[in-house]
Amino acid sequence: PVVRYDVKEKAGVSNLLDILSGVTGKTIAELEQEFEGKMYGHLKGAVADAVSGMLSELQERYYSFRNDEALLEQVMRDGAAKARAQAQETLKKVYEAVGFVAMP
Repeated sequence: PVVRYDVKEKAGVSNLLDILSGVTGKTIAELEQEFEGKMYGHLKGAVADAVSGMLSELQERYYSFRNDEALLEQVMRDGAAKARAQAQETLKKVYEAVGFVAMP
């Protein structure tokens, strides 16, 4: 078995190479060279390790944000203020378009 990118003939391997490329930033050509002469199991293991590492980083960031209640409340307040301002501007345009009296 040869690890090479070929969507028609080796869709599963190509998918794994796409995933690994996306997670590591390496090109498909670099990955094909890296796995030259290796079995599919090596590729599968590398994909599992790379994806697991990426998810672990995301999980750590999630918990760091989740555990900071003050930060979360500030983000929600800022988001609500931004949404409110944008909604008011949109409503003003809609009122003008349909001929209603503009909101103060």
